[in-house]
Amino acid sequence: MEKGTFAAGCFWGIEAAFQRIPGVLETAVGYEGGHLDNPRYEDVCTDETGHAEVVQITFDPSRATYDQLLDVFWTIHDPTTLNRQGPDVGTQYRSAIFYHNEQQRIEAEASNAKAQAHFPRPIVTEVVPASTFWRAEEYHQKYLEKLGRFACGH
Repeated sequence: MEKGTFAAGCFWGIEAAFQRIPGVLETAVGYEGGHLDNPRYEDVCTDETGHAEVVQITFDPSRATYDQLLDVFWTIHDPTTLNRQGPDVGTQYRSAIFYHNEQQRIEAEASNAKAQAHFPRPIVTEVVPASTFWRAEEYHQKYLEKLGRFACGH
């Protein structure tokens, strides 16, 4: 099993998209890339902790490749908007790939370059090493699933 961690705006919709991929065994939403230990949602929402809202995925690479996860990542958000996704604004909504090993870094950078051909503006997605993943509060986990929804706004 491997882990993948992605930031693409509000974590509820990101989690719902990745949950539908065969080979994704578990998802958890949380915070990564900031400077405050054990941040809470209220802390991250201040836009002062440096954390991004992320989904951390546990996947079976024999059933879902990292490259497949990256392909989904590029389709579920706008990677050309800096610190913004739709109406959500702030560094916590930035586009980022947190890689867990050198192979993931290589694949993420190659995928980024390939994806650029599909966007009219430059991609601003960060490709950075994974740091401490802080699991979000339980009410955020599988939030849309709890509401019987498949995506934000649907």
